[in-house]
Order: sequence, then structure tokens, then C-alpha cells
Amino acid sequence: MIRAYEYRHVVGFEDTNLVRNVYYVNHLRWQGRCREMFLRDHAPELLNELRADLALVTLFCSCEYLEEIAAFDEILVRMTLGALTQSRMSTIAIRGACGTLFNDRRQLLGIQLFVPGTQQLRVVQQASSGPYDLPVLPIKRSNPGGSAIGGGLLR
Repeated sequence: MIRAYEYRHVVGFEDTNLVRNVYYVNHLRWQGRCREMFLRDHAPELLNELRADLALVTLFCSCEYLEEIAAFDEILVRMTLGALTQSRMSTIAIRGACGTLFNDRRQLLGIQLFVPGTQQLRVVQQASSGPYDLPVLPIKRSNPGGSAIGGGLLR
């Protein structure tokens, strides 16, 4: 049996519309929140990289709608690993609409990017095929805030 990471959410009024139905996009937000909590709990070293320039892109997600959700319902989001593969960094261009997230005191929490589909994603620069295809950089250049020890090189 595959172990799943679980995120529990209690639906609040902010998750509902005027007739107190939960708008479907919130289901996707909760999936994203599940991923974020997984990273916080199991990969905290990525948090600093996310604050810098690392971006997580979800290319596909799904949701099984069993019944209508209302305020104060308890939701359980389960995340499992579909496949573990070696990944390489590509540069992509995304076309979509940008929205802001604020807390109840109107402080900026973050930015959401709404993309209609994968056709709005374009690879600008393909990832290299192997680690030795990358250019050799002086360590000092690859870590601008640090110091080069022994003038070494980094690939």
C-alpha cells in the first residue's frame, strides 16, 4: 500500500460563495496547500530555495467530487507519489492571469497564477541532458554571497 501525506482542512465561510457553496477552485487550492505542508514537514531545506528563485509548477492535478461541500465540513486531502524521476531545470514561459492573496488584515500573503491549461506553458530553454553539459563556473560566481575556497570550479 502506498503511504499518503494527509492534509486536513475545515471549510470556512471564506471558502464559500454567496449561496454558501464551495467554489471548485478551492479544491485545487487545498491540493496546493497539501503540497506546501508536505514540503514544510518533509523537505524544509527547500523553503529557502523557494524564497529565492525556485518555483514549483503543477502541470496536472485532479479532484474526485463525491458530494457538495459546505461551511464547516472537514476535508481530507491525500497526496501520494505517482512516480519518482530524475528532473532537470528548464526555463518556461507561462501565460495566465495573476491574482493576489491577502489575510484578513489586508497584508499580502502571496500571489496566485491562474493558467487555463498546459497549452499556456512554453519551454524557453530545455534542460541539459546531463550534469556535464552545464558550463563550468567559478564557485564565487555560483554563490555571489559566499567566498570561493581555493578558487575551485563548480559544474
